[in-house]
Amino acid sequence: MEPILPSVLYGFSVSLHPQNLAACFVGVFIGTLIGVLPGIGPVATMSILFPVTYAMSPTASIIMMAGIYYGAMYGGSTTSILANIPGEAASVVTCLDGYQMARQGLAGPALGIAAFGSFIGGTASVLGIMLLGPPLASVALRFGPPEIFGLLVLGFTMVTYLAGASKLKAVAMALLGLFLGTVGLDPLTATPRFTYGSITLMDGLGLVPIIMGLFGITEVLLNVERGVRQEVFKAQIKGLLPTRQQWKESAAPIARGSFLGFFLGILPGIGAIIPTFLSYALEKRISRHPERFGAGAIEGVAAPESANNAATGGSMIPLLTLGIPPNVVMAVLLGAFLVHGIQPGPLLIKEHPEIFWGVITSMYVGNVMLLVLNLPLIGLWVQLLKIPYGVLFPLILLFCIIGVYTVSTNVWDVIVMLAFGGLGYLMKKFEYEPMPLVLAFVLGRLAEESIRQSLLLSRGSVTIFLVHPIAAGFLGAALLVVLLPLVVPRLRTALQMAGALGGT
Repeated sequence: MEPILPSVLYGFSVSLHPQNLAACFVGVFIGTLIGVLPGIGPVATMSILFPVTYAMSPTASIIMMAGIYYGAMYGGSTTSILANIPGEAASVVTCLDGYQMARQGLAGPALGIAAFGSFIGGTASVLGIMLLGPPLASVALRFGPPEIFGLLVLGFTMVTYLAGASKLKAVAMALLGLFLGTVGLDPLTATPRFTYGSITLMDGLGLVPIIMGLFGITEVLLNVERGVRQEVFKAQIKGLLPTRQQWKESAAPIARGSFLGFFLGILPGIGAIIPTFLSYALEKRISRHPERFGAGAIEGVAAPESANNAATGGSMIPLLTLGIPPNVVMAVLLGAFLVHGIQPGPLLIKEHPEIFWGVITSMYVGNVMLLVLNLPLIGLWVQLLKIPYGVLFPLILLFCIIGVYTVSTNVWDVIVMLAFGGLGYLMKKFEYEPMPLVLAFVLGRLAEESIRQSLLLSRGSVTIFLVHPIAAGFLGAALLVVLLPLVVPRLRTALQMAGALGGT
């Protein structure tokens, strides 16, 4: 493994190039903006801006898309504190104490500690990627088609079983995503599959129309239906720099939130939402005054804001080193890699070091930009909160249509997008999660290629997955993930019955 310091210095030389620096600024600025505006979110925004990446260099496009993601985590805290509405789902917990602080005249310190906590959590996650990324990538270099297939099966299984309340619905969405990924030409024989004579389907369903429909169009339909109204807290915002006592109360929660968020963010299916809840629950549990939580405790702002930004960095590790997106945002980012003909994974450091180290160091640069941007521009974000959603949603629809059409200048892609927008709306109504569908669609073809290559190597024998220890380990772990939720409740019931019989 190469020394990290020269690689990091090389990464800074890439990320500080004017083009990449501009892409980073645009990404974090747009991310903050959509984090402030309720009802849009990073996935929908990344989907809408996806076509823009076609005109950019691979490094600049990935830097911009990543900046949108972690920038949204910063912006979401502003609406949570001032309007009691999370601009981004991962900022839900910040509402509990952030808005109460604002009502007590402490909006400034709440916004300040949210910004500093986000910066510290994001910076800690970047250091974690630098330390853990190269070793994981060197281990993953030993992977062949059987190991890749086993890893993909484990990733599918974990994401499916950790997404949403209904496991059956999650499995159904994953199967639908796998089916949609087979539309088009067979990757080995070039035989048309499920095309029905359509030239558009001959090239397969596009990732851009699907994600823009499922997230961009669906979010517009849902927000128009329920009506997004926000009432901004009108107290004067002053004293953005926390006092020494507030720093003393926040330092340990920021450290714990950063650690918890980073390592939970690595796990498939977790995302940035669960770490915020867990970090908040942890702080409340270990606090000497748990009754303060929910009534304006600054620890209740510092811990979750650190956790959600650290989780964004942690989620980059499996994508960059293994090529596996752990959540739907990373699946969209994987699409940005693929449209430039780049496969993230163990060979990324060797084949495209400028992208690997450039993206990682750009996250540090972006966190500095966000800290500088957020504190002085809070007044501007407050004014943006007053824009009615009736003005925003026609613009979002227009961007979606223009973006999809410009990718291939095919009007049928717009129709596909609208169809998936309707499908996404129905999925939300009937509580079907889109994440398993998108993940299975993105990785389905890679899984198909790896299993067919494995069977070609073994001349059709499935024992190849058993004689390769790493592949067998992944498949065994996937089987455990499936069986444990079925076996453990029955085992618990049996033990309770045995205990009841023994007591009588």
